[in-house]
Amino acid sequence: MQQIVEDTSMIAYAVLMWAIAALFLLFGLLIYHGKTGLIHEYHRERVRSEDMAAYGRAFSTGLFALAGTLVLSGIVSLLWTLPGAVTASLVVLFAGLAASFAILWHVQRRYNGGML
Repeated sequence: MQQIVEDTSMIAYAVLMWAIAALFLLFGLLIYHGKTGLIHEYHRERVRSEDMAAYGRAFSTGLFALAGTLVLSGIVSLLWTLPGAVTASLVVLFAGLAASFAILWHVQRRYNGGML
């Protein structure tokens, strides 16, 4: 019975990660193709108008990395059959989140002059 509950919770986790990843992928694609208005005004207030397209493409790279992280974490949670599946999927998740936020921080620093 406990194994069924664990399997069901891992499936639910994977589906949730993939659904959220789909949203980040959608927003990333829209921003990549010029809809930089989806980024909060505060984060783009010091971006020069001639850099806005490059800023959108660079920002969407961070969103794509975030979506990839969520997809990979969901896959690990389903395919890893050892007792450490939850730990492994969380390690993938937090490592990917750190990498994604590092990309976004770099983009903000380059195009907006910093995070604040």
